[in-house]
Amino acid sequence: MSAESRFLTLLRLLANDPAARGLQDDAAVLDVGGSRLILTSDTMVEGVHHLASDPPADIGWKLAAVNLSDLAAKGARPVGCLLNYALSGDDAWDAAFLEGLGEALGRHAMTLLGGDTVKMPQGSARSYSLTAIGEASGPVPARSGAQAGDRLYLTGPVGDAGAGLDLLRSNPAASGPLVEAYRRPRPRLAEGALLADHVHSMMDVSDGLLIDAMRMAQASGLSVTIDHVPLSPALELVSGGGTAAQIAAARAGDDYELLFAMPSSAKPPVKAIPVGSFSPGSGLTLMIDGASVPLPDRLGWEHG
Repeated sequence: MSAESRFLTLLRLLANDPAARGLQDDAAVLDVGGSRLILTSDTMVEGVHHLASDPPADIGWKLAAVNLSDLAAKGARPVGCLLNYALSGDDAWDAAFLEGLGEALGRHAMTLLGGDTVKMPQGSARSYSLTAIGEASGPVPARSGAQAGDRLYLTGPVGDAGAGLDLLRSNPAASGPLVEAYRRPRPRLAEGALLADHVHSMMDVSDGLLIDAMRMAQASGLSVTIDHVPLSPALELVSGGGTAAQIAAARAGDDYELLFAMPSSAKPPVKAIPVGSFSPGSGLTLMIDGASVPLPDRLGWEHG
């Protein structure tokens, strides 16, 4: 068990309101005066969630996008957000960050409502948190709703962002669609709103297809088989698309595609790629080209 998992086990003792969903989901669902508010919060830290060399405008965009992606996974409409920001000591850097943040907020109609600023000790890593508020008008899918026999789908390929990060680590001047996928993820709000009425379970892929599919299966009390790892043409071009590339893509994070379960007899109302299925039992199986392959030592991203 990771340090993050151990901490969450203790934290669940405090999060005993039904709105918290047992901390088994990426968002809280709070009933207020007949409305259902969706609450989610994400923190980004320099050197952990992004490179120090990443452009500040892209970091601001990404902070908004990862929160919006959590709202998308609940089929929610963005309402507003709160920003907690550690001042960098560089006014131009801070202004560029806010430019990128504002671009993402404006594009997705999420208003900044407030927050807090702090000054960090000299030499500290930059850190920023955003709390997003959404509103749901229909069902709010949870991780825990998958059923035996359900087919598992993705709204797009995986691995692009991880490959983009690898490119930037070897060449900070790298560019192209893989770098764009890492720096400026696109939250699937429209798809989430259309899917919410039809799916049994839904979440976004932030830590990697394998680990997030396993989390959905565990929350639902089922086993899951991944039988297809979809790669983009750009990733196939640089990786060759073989078994090793597919495993790397399946454990890479930062994709922010929606991962959802629905009956195998139903057709998704959005463009989607079938990637697996659920069965009674427990555990995760990975199949590539019709054959079962050993799972990697690390299924995806975890803190500690």
